[in-house]
Amino acid sequence: MKFCIVTPYVIKGDGQGRVNYEVVREAIHRGHSVILVAREIAPELQEHNLVKFVKIDVEKFPTALIKEMVFSSRSAAWLYKNRHEFDLVQICGAVTSFPADVNTSHFVHTSWRRSHVHTARMNLNLYGLYHWVYSTLNAYWEKQAYQKAKVSIAVSDKVKQELINDVDVEGKHIRVIHNGVDVEEFFPGVTDRQKLGLPVDETLALFVGDIRTNRKNLDTVLKALVKVPSLHLVVLGNTEGSPYPQITEDLGLNNRVHFTGFRRDVAEIMRAVDLFVFPSRYEACTLVLLEAMASGLPTITATSAGGAELVTPESGFVLPNADDAEELAVALSTLALDAELRTKMGQAARAVAEQNTWVSKAQRYIDLFEELVNDKDYRNFDNISTPSEHRIMFNRA
Repeated sequence: MKFCIVTPYVIKGDGQGRVNYEVVREAIHRGHSVILVAREIAPELQEHNLVKFVKIDVEKFPTALIKEMVFSSRSAAWLYKNRHEFDLVQICGAVTSFPADVNTSHFVHTSWRRSHVHTARMNLNLYGLYHWVYSTLNAYWEKQAYQKAKVSIAVSDKVKQELINDVDVEGKHIRVIHNGVDVEEFFPGVTDRQKLGLPVDETLALFVGDIRTNRKNLDTVLKALVKVPSLHLVVLGNTEGSPYPQITEDLGLNNRVHFTGFRRDVAEIMRAVDLFVFPSRYEACTLVLLEAMASGLPTITATSAGGAELVTPESGFVLPNADDAEELAVALSTLALDAELRTKMGQAARAVAEQNTWVSKAQRYIDLFEELVNDKDYRNFDNISTPSEHRIMFNRA
């Protein structure tokens, strides 16, 4: 079989890109050919004889929005010309205006735009306006894209409900395939804290994410930390342009919050800390949550973070309200003061992660692709429209 995957990145160092990377590896493992219409793919994939890379170069254009618009237009033009060469087209969200057979949802802009903490609502300036325009356009485009797909893949139960409630996709057309984790890269163990520049004799919680905006919710974590004096917090994330170092100082937490900046040794750091906290205000299915669980860390998250359904009561805490600093403080204190509980929850977290490996997830993707291609009803491609019917979408660029 020949599959075409349209996505910006097929690389290990990117969330959505990692999913695509693992799907491609499983496809070629089964002997299928894969055409990748993308901005960047992993070098080892470029060298494989079953992979064809169609590069869409948009790097010279300013802003993420314009880059995405150009990518959509150019990828769709290529697809209309070459659709007859492959059996199935998979895309991610509104990455292209070409109608897909399978559309994987890694983020639902319609739902994020409605959030009370959307970037535009928190920044009443040009920066906020840009994000409002970005979300509004993507919400419009993604609704068209999902409704035209034969099957939508949701990366969490939360995303499935958002596709049903906010994007009007019928539930019978949605499959849930959670993101996975590399249990050989992320595993329980002990790492030398001093070597990593971390406090040696303190109980350490870990937060990982983009700390330049409020979506990941470090502000509530810091407020909760004030109430847990026995706990220190390690924060991994680029501090350039971030308000959180100043907020930390204002809260009097400088001695207990350790900003490490962007780090590539995340797996090692996870083996050096005691627990993981990530009550994000909006996630589709965060990779870092499963990585922490694979590392044997008890986890604290919130229902607003997609993938939280994987955190069992035996492996961590799932808060009903991401902004409830009081409840978060209770969870942090419970884990900070009970080493035995941390150990038990960490073991349960590792067991959950072992049931959600990248290999198992990629197999489900390719099983679905094969199922659709072998379905004689699926083989009818009459619903693929002509370029003229998508003139508005083509004019995105």
